[in-house]
Amino acid sequence: MLQQQTIDTIKATVPALQEYGVTITKTFYKNMFRDNPQLLNIFNHSNQEQGRQQTALANTVLAAAMHIDNLQAIVPTVMQIAHKHRSLGVLPEHYPIVGENLLKAIKEVLGDAATDEIIDAWAQAYGVIADIFIQVEEDLFKEAEQDGGWRLFKPFNIVRTEKESDLVTSFYLAPVDGQPLPAYKAGQYITVRMSIPGEKYLMNRQYTVSEANNQNEYRISVKHENDPKGIVSNYLHTGYEQGTEIDVSAPAGVFTLDSSDAPVLFVSGGIGVTPLNSMLQTIEEREVTFLQCARNKEVAAFTETISAKVDEIGGTYKAMFSDEEGFVTKDQLENLLKDDSKVYLCGPAPFMQHVISLLRDLKVPEENVNYEFFGPAMAV
Repeated sequence: MLQQQTIDTIKATVPALQEYGVTITKTFYKNMFRDNPQLLNIFNHSNQEQGRQQTALANTVLAAAMHIDNLQAIVPTVMQIAHKHRSLGVLPEHYPIVGENLLKAIKEVLGDAATDEIIDAWAQAYGVIADIFIQVEEDLFKEAEQDGGWRLFKPFNIVRTEKESDLVTSFYLAPVDGQPLPAYKAGQYITVRMSIPGEKYLMNRQYTVSEANNQNEYRISVKHENDPKGIVSNYLHTGYEQGTEIDVSAPAGVFTLDSSDAPVLFVSGGIGVTPLNSMLQTIEEREVTFLQCARNKEVAAFTETISAKVDEIGGTYKAMFSDEEGFVTKDQLENLLKDDSKVYLCGPAPFMQHVISLLRDLKVPEENVNYEFFGPAMAV
C-alpha cells in the first residue's frame, strides 16, 4: 500500500507527464538499450524507430499516475500489456532494469523539478506496479504451460505458404517436435522470433493466429510491407526457405469474442481482418454483420472465406474499398448496427480512430466496443 503523501506526490506529476511524457520515455529507451543491449533481443525494433513504443509507454505511465489511488481502474490495460510481455518473454529480472532507467530518465528530463521527494515517490509507485505485472505475468506463464503448452519459446518450422491477396501471404507453422498444440481463443496472437541475416539481434513480431483452432499448426497471415523497416515481414515474404526454423510463443491476447448471443458487428481495416475472420469462423448461431474495408479488391484478404461463412450463418457481409468510397461514414455504420451490437474493430490506427469516433457519436456504449491495435497499446 502506498502512503497518501506518496499518492499525492505522484498525482502532482500528472501535468509534467502530459507535457514531457514522450520525451521521458524516449530518453528511457535510449539509455536502457545503450547500457543493456541484450534487451534488444526482446523489443520490437520497428516500434522503437517509429516512436510507437515510446508513445505507448508514455500513455501507460500517465494512466498509472492518474489512477495511482485506484489502480483497479487500469486493470484492462495491465492485462493487455501483461499478455504482450508474456508472449515476448519479459521476466521478473527485467523489471529492476526498467525501473532504474525510468527514474533516471524522469530526473534527466525534468531536471531540478524532479525533486528527491518526487523520485522517491515514483520509486515506491514503480515497485508496486512492477509487482502487479510480475504476478499477473507469472499467472499467464503458468496458464500457457497447461495442456501441452510451453512457457517461453518453442521451435517451429514454416511448412507451407498460401497467397491471400496481392499483399498478404499466410504462413503455416508446425512445431518441430510434432506434438499437438494447445487450444487457443480466436483473436489471439503469437510472437514469432527469428534470427535474420545482417541483423545483430533477434527479431520479434506478434501476429494473429489467423484461423480458428488447429491442433497441428498455426497460421499467420502477413502483409508484405513496402517500408524497409518491416524487417520481419520482408524476410518472411522474400528471404525465408520452406522448412526455416523459427521460435514461437504460446498464443496470448485479450482481444477475443465474447460468449453472449448479442448481435455482433465486425469492422476490419486492411490486415486487421485477420483476428476478426478467426472469430467469425467460430460462430455457429449468432446475428452477424461483417464490414470489411481495404484500399482495393486486390489487397483485401479472406473476402471469399468471410462472405461464405456469413452466408452460411445468415448474416450480412459488406466490402468497402477506400480508393472508391473513402472511409466508412456515420450513416453507413448506423445502418449496420443492431440494438445492443457488440462491435469488434481492428485495423490501422487512423482507421480505428475514425470508426471509434463515429461509434461514440452514435452513442454505442464503450463496453460494447472492442478493438485491437497492431503494435504497442497506443491511444486511439
